[in-house]
Amino acid sequence: VLTADHVIGDLPVFRDTLARGLELCAEHDILMTIGIAPAAPSSAYGYIEAGDSWKKSGDLEFFRVRRFVEKPDDETAKTYLSSGRYAWNSGMFAWSVRSICTAFREFRPELADKIEAWSACADDHAFQAALERDFPGLQKISIDYAIMEKARNIVVCKGRFSWDDVGSWPALEAHLTRDGTGNAVSGDLVAENSSGNIVVSEGRLTALVGVQNLVVVQAPGVTLVCAKDRAQEIKALVARLRAQDNRNSIL
Repeated sequence: VLTADHVIGDLPVFRDTLARGLELCAEHDILMTIGIAPAAPSSAYGYIEAGDSWKKSGDLEFFRVRRFVEKPDDETAKTYLSSGRYAWNSGMFAWSVRSICTAFREFRPELADKIEAWSACADDHAFQAALERDFPGLQKISIDYAIMEKARNIVVCKGRFSWDDVGSWPALEAHLTRDGTGNAVSGDLVAENSSGNIVVSEGRLTALVGVQNLVVVQAPGVTLVCAKDRAQEIKALVARLRAQDNRNSIL
């Protein structure tokens, strides 16, 4: 399980980490996750507390997981960093089919029943029909809450590749090209007396005059403009749009 809104560098190291983890998943009844060694005491991420050493694979060490913890306050994040036992929860997981199905049967039996029913479908058409029928009625829950915070056979290794979560526009800013006035840009921009903006456009020119610290996104069928320091409110806007049947095509 890999998350779409991550920027990962050192790709050979990343691929090697995955390969070693997958080998262990094939050999043992484990649920594996990759933690990120904290670069700073951040309250923006959930954390994983590592316990005793479990196995080594080459120069990679895997640890039993003591617990997953929610995003801490700043002071707690500092204690996590100083202890050396905690990693950021990257949301990257691996397991064998047998191990994850066993976990679903133990912790989410209603989902296990559906998975078994889908697996028994005679062909792709029957599978798609069953999925369309059943999926809307399933509880919306992350794998963290459903399985990972409950299971006892979880191991973690600390990734030694560069990693950044770009799940928000301000987080993406560091990975965009800068123009001469401090705007972070992807696409075509003309700016006059404008600075500190994040501008992403797909196939269209964006022109700014006299504005600062905005997020401006142009995509097919929709334009977003918001204050950069209020970008977290975009989630509420998306929820409103999702509730309107005629707006789903733009999400």
